[in-house]
Amino acid sequence: MTKQTVSPTDRNEHGWSEPNRERIVFTELLERAGIQLDGHQPWDLRLKNPRAVGQILGHGNLGLGESYMADWVDIPAIDQFIERVMRAQLDIDPTIGRSWPLIWHALKARVFNRQSPVRAWAVGQRHYDLGNEFYRDMLDARMTYTCGYWAPGVTTLDEAQEAKLDLICRKLDLQPGQRVLDIGCGWGSFMRFAAERYGVSCVGVTISKEQAEYGRQLCAGLPVEFRLQDYRDMHETFDHIVSVGMFEHVGRKNYATYMDVARRCLKPEGLFLLHTIAGGGSHSSPDPWIDKYIFPNGETPSHQQIAKAAEGRFIIEDVHSFGADYDRTLMAWHDNFTRAWPKYQSTYDETFERMWRYYLLTCAGAFRSRQLNLLQCVLSPEGVRGGYIRPT
Repeated sequence: MTKQTVSPTDRNEHGWSEPNRERIVFTELLERAGIQLDGHQPWDLRLKNPRAVGQILGHGNLGLGESYMADWVDIPAIDQFIERVMRAQLDIDPTIGRSWPLIWHALKARVFNRQSPVRAWAVGQRHYDLGNEFYRDMLDARMTYTCGYWAPGVTTLDEAQEAKLDLICRKLDLQPGQRVLDIGCGWGSFMRFAAERYGVSCVGVTISKEQAEYGRQLCAGLPVEFRLQDYRDMHETFDHIVSVGMFEHVGRKNYATYMDVARRCLKPEGLFLLHTIAGGGSHSSPDPWIDKYIFPNGETPSHQQIAKAAEGRFIIEDVHSFGADYDRTLMAWHDNFTRAWPKYQSTYDETFERMWRYYLLTCAGAFRSRQLNLLQCVLSPEGVRGGYIRPT
């Protein structure tokens, strides 16, 4: 249908009338990504409520996510839809305009410190304290809530997570008797693995009460200590430092402070491994839907921001990129979530189920499109003599 042939109002297959302007713009945008409105491919968007069109055009991913949560749209394969949208680099027609909530959201990320010592605890309470049993059913056997390493020959989520943990230990060249700090330790999967396999002792900090309490149970009998505290309060020294999937909660206003903490807590000859999602530009804004519903005050750093924060504090010895592995990890989590959902549907409502599915699958699509990446950076305070060699 073209702009010349459309009538004053258009009726879709459901019989709803919609303003032509919005529907035409929306249809043309989707077609640029190979997506059909009310099509029949798994990645097509099927309209169930005409109000969704304005919401999506005016609010971007926030409007799309909320429309999906409200069951205003149906997308059978959300991951494939998002991959196509991101690869096509779709943008909203400037004549439609941007919503003030999105503009305000972008300004807050630039102007305010949304990850201050007071605000930093919000993500623990709203996301990580959701329930240990829920996460145990979704994650691997060790409850590792970060990207797995799908090395050659690895076929299961449990294997991928153990491969990742072992890779970290080898990159740090852990030796029995050493003391390691884990910034953002989660349920202690790394600390437990490192203590059992490499004979080290560990101190982990987290802002999640549920994680700390359950982690202590999982690590009982091992030289592992959990501390419920902000990373900025650490002043001890350690042989090595690891931070797996926590830098995304630090925020641009605190990147330098974060690196200062790691520098003061690391012995001169030690190594610091930073495992983080990276993507977008240094001036991009946090995703508004993820910020509102999943990770409050979260922010994905750019490659440049990581390098700038390390400058003058660390020498970057190695950068290892394996972002495509996060797609596979997220799809495995989604499979586990789907299998476990009947157990939780009497506790959480349908909106939660759609929210969580949207979260896992949109993130998978973002990594599949390679707009998001996963980096493991090895840093040293004074440089490794003779040079650092990444273990194979």
